Amino acid sequence: MSMTDPIADMLTRIRNGQKAEKATVRIPASKVKKSILQVLTEQGYIGAVTEETMDGKPALNVVLKYYMEAPVIEKIERTSKPGRRVYSGSNSLPRVFGGYGIAVISTSKGIMTDGQARQQAVGGEILCTVY
Repeated sequence: MSMTDPIADMLTRIRNGQKAEKATVRIPASKVKKSILQVLTEQGYIGAVTEETMDGKPALNVVLKYYMEAPVIEKIERTSKPGRRVYSGSNSLPRVFGGYGIAVISTSKGIMTDGQARQQAVGGEILCTVY
């Protein structure tokens, strides 16, 4: 059975892992998922990401972060979905949680945060929001 939205599956695995207070979660690997996780790591929302194999297929092992026994990620949501893609120009990118959160944007220059996209004056598909 094929998966309709692998990015939403990744975000759900992270959300469920934090609710269950897991130290790590394992996610099937892809280049886009790896890029999104790299952005989340750079911004301090998750710990390290390592590559491994799961049943002979590539997987990503994500270390979840907690602060004072509470998850660092308060909310993580998929914005653009397969049934309804959400695009935005560089001048109308969303400010997440009053600027305290980030939006992960897929641009022609790669996957980056909304702040980086504003600096480089590029727009793109809004993949998810995190705070």
